[in-house]
Amino acid sequence: MTEPRLVEVRKNVLKQNDVIARALRERFHQAGVFVVSLVSSPGSGKTAFLEKTLTMMRPHHRVAALVGDLATENDAARLARSNAPVKQIITGTVCHLDAAMVENALQDWDLVDLDFLFIENVGNLVCPSSYDLGEDLRLVLMSVTEGEDKPLKYPTIFNSADVAILSKLDLATAVEFNWDQAQRSIQSVRPGMMVINTSAKTEQGMSEFCDFLVQRSRMRAAIAV
Repeated sequence: MTEPRLVEVRKNVLKQNDVIARALRERFHQAGVFVVSLVSSPGSGKTAFLEKTLTMMRPHHRVAALVGDLATENDAARLARSNAPVKQIITGTVCHLDAAMVENALQDWDLVDLDFLFIENVGNLVCPSSYDLGEDLRLVLMSVTEGEDKPLKYPTIFNSADVAILSKLDLATAVEFNWDQAQRSIQSVRPGMMVINTSAKTEQGMSEFCDFLVQRSRMRAAIAV
């Protein structure tokens, strides 16, 4: 029985994406820029989280962001309030960013002018899990308003991410969020996964998160030497 052509095409697409992603990763490392991608479902607070991160890091580090969306430039306009360089990637009907989109978006940016580059993916917990963007660190965001079983419903993205960010902690009491149950869900899918609790509104956990990024970038730089 021959393999369905749809599967063959998907394999070829992912293979080509991996080739471009490897080249991007090499460019990033040579330029000394630490790249962080963010993935979440719609409404998890990803853009607010990134805006707060850019705002807090910009006085001390050279930061920039690429943000993917199906149609609008609303997220880029919000992130621009941080006064960091921001570029929107309109994907049209495509439900994720891929390495070629990132490569094209960076054509007129000089990477050596950056310390950190953030890539905010399209709001989706399925498709982005398969596409390497050349990042050093992949974050998956999960808000307290989405329920404690999110990792059980979308295990692939939690397995492909490096760190889980729990967002909107300021709403935890209002929605009766059960942290212990959420932690069990995360750890059952990805044992030992690091979880950082945050609130962009109250800034809870945000300084610790920024410090974590700086530490990881220094570790990466030390390994590269």
